[in-house]
This record gives sequence, structure tokens and C-alpha cells, in this order.
Amino acid sequence: MASSDPGAGTDGYLAYSYLEPPLALPFPLAPELGRVPPYDGGLTADERARADRLLRENVVISLHDHPVRFPADMADTPAYNRTGRQHTAYAGLAASGLTVVFDNLMDGTACVTGHAPWRWDDVVTDLGMRQADLAHQDRVVVVRTVADVARVKAEGRVGLVLGLEAATPIENEVERLDVLHGLGLRQIGIAYSDSNALGSGLAEPRDGGLTSFGRRAVRRMNQLGLAIDVSHSSPQTALDVCAVSDRPVLLTHGGARAVWDIPRMMPDDVLRAVAGTGGVIGISAAPHTTVSTAHPRHSIASVMDHAEHVAALVGVEHLGFGPDTLYGDHVGLHTVFADLMGGATVGAPPHERVPYVDGLENPTECFANIAGWLVQHGWSDDDVALVLGANALRALGETWLP
Repeated sequence: MASSDPGAGTDGYLAYSYLEPPLALPFPLAPELGRVPPYDGGLTADERARADRLLRENVVISLHDHPVRFPADMADTPAYNRTGRQHTAYAGLAASGLTVVFDNLMDGTACVTGHAPWRWDDVVTDLGMRQADLAHQDRVVVVRTVADVARVKAEGRVGLVLGLEAATPIENEVERLDVLHGLGLRQIGIAYSDSNALGSGLAEPRDGGLTSFGRRAVRRMNQLGLAIDVSHSSPQTALDVCAVSDRPVLLTHGGARAVWDIPRMMPDDVLRAVAGTGGVIGISAAPHTTVSTAHPRHSIASVMDHAEHVAALVGVEHLGFGPDTLYGDHVGLHTVFADLMGGATVGAPPHERVPYVDGLENPTECFANIAGWLVQHGWSDDDVALVLGANALRALGETWLP
């Protein structure tokens, strides 16, 4: 099968193997592993062994990551995205310990065929192209049901949940949700920082909440079995979604504003509302977001300050992780798309800028280091199992159709 690096040979990086010849990119892609020094968590041999066992024995679900290889130079990302062919990091996923990862495709900053984000045709193209590639290998598979999750766990494979960070592409046509579900989508956000026909995003100076159309859309999402995400929605929109939805609501990748006071983080009343639906709050590690006063240099320690706040506020049964990592220079990506990042660090308290988030740099290392940190800090096996994936699996079981 063809390599994702033209001319590199059959090295395990399968990408668009049905193309003859394979797509040649005018720039190199970032490596899957080894871009930065490995994280040293200081675990004892017994702690590492226990963390590894917990990863093996339990369902491990990332509520939000981008398990693809980005360009080595993030300035090439717009051109890369417009090829419509992102390269899944198969080897990286195989080494990750993940059972399932929520893959939000090219998200809100990444148009495929056009010159603006969130076009309907682009989303449909992306869904088709990614699944065409996945069909030509058997290491990573799309999951659409809870039974699929059990199957990939038993088979030792990795499952992808196809999602979108915002419902913006449906415009004001609620029936498009049915089309997306039919194309394999199983998770969808409401708004990505900017407002859309459904509701306000978190970057808006005035928080208008969920619209009347948004309420109809939420009800249709419930009927279809689409998991709803409010990570980039405004606080009032998130509260309104929680009030309207009759299924668990997810905050797949975020953090607590009480820990770090920036607009990208959610206030405690939203965290309580999400938990009140039976939902799960996934803690993010996107650079310079889930910082904390106790750990102002963004690292796994900062991220875990948010996790512990959420566990104390709403209970460990509503906590998960959506690290929001990728294979490439994430800080560089934020620089390239600075005008589209939703004001994540606007008005942030003083903190040190970092080249990467130590301990949570890519999907391969995230959950091994999360499990290690939890073990090292005295979490029980049962609680580790909940936050690694059992909480998310329970919420999906109450959301997805059989």
C-alpha cells in the first residue's frame, strides 16, 4: 500500500492507497512521533506498570483530538487542507492505547475546496474522502454504535467517531442533520466561537444564547442520536442546549473558567448544567488554554488542575478528557489561524508562552501520561477507569441509537 510520504515506501503510514500514483504534496508532513522530547512524569516502575495495565484493561476514549499528520511547516496548512486529503496517523494511533477517538475532521478553520470555512460541500467531501481512505486499511475503523466500540476494543483496533466542531454547515436546513448522520457523523457542535443560525459562539461580545432554529436542531439531534457538543458555544447557548436536550450533552474539549479566567473556559454554572444532563466534560490541552494559576507554564499539571476542579464540582462520573492534540506544531497552527481561534487567550492572566504542552503533545502520548498522572496522584482504579472512557461510553449509550 502507498505511504503518506510519497517515495518513502511501505512504512506503515497508510494514506489514500487507492490513488495511483499517491497524492504528492509539495511539502513534507510532520512526523507522527519524536517531534519533541518524551515527557518524564517521574513515575516509579510500579506506578508505570499499574498505569499501563489500566490502559490495557479499560475502554479509553478521547472526546476530542485530531489524529492526523499536519505539515512540518504549519504555514502550509491552508494549502494542505484544500487538497481534501488529510493523512490519518495510523502508526501513531496504533501506539496510543486509545480505543476510540472523536475526530472532528478539518474543523472550522479548514475549508477543503473553497476559500472560506464551514461550506456544506466541503464537509461532505471531507467525510467521503476520509472514509474512502479508512476503507483501504484495517487498523483504524469508523464507529457508529456502542457495539462498535466493544468490537474494536476486543479486536485491538482503534475506532474513530466522526464529528464536526460546529453545525454551521447545515445553515438553516435542519434536514441536513439527517444527511450528516447518514454519512456516518455521530457528534456535532453547536457553534464554533462565532455565532451561526443555531446560537452564539464564545467569542461574541453579546451572548444571545440558542436561537429558535437552534432549539429545533437540538431536538432533531436528539431524535437522530447525534451527540451534542457545546465546547465552543457561548455560556448562555450551552445553558440553553442543556435545558432543551433530553439526552446527555458533551463538552468534549474545554476547561474551567474558575481555574483560568479566559473566554475559552466555561463558568461553573455551565459545567453543572452539562453534568445535570448526564453529560461529560472533556478537559482540553490545546496550547495556552487550560493553563492554571498554580501552573502558569502550560503542561499536564495545568490541565489536571482543571480536571480536579471539575471532579470536585460535579463528580468524577462526569469527567473525561478531550486533549485536542495533533501530529505537528500545535502552537504554530494557532499562530497561522490566530484570527479564527475565538479569542482563546484574549484578556488572559500573565503566563509563560510554551512551544508545546509538556506531557500532552500528541494523541499517542496523551492517555498514557494521563493514566500515569492519575495513578501517581492517588486516584483509584475505578475512578481512573471512569475518566479514561467509561463515563463517555455511558453517555454515548444514552445518546446513540441502537
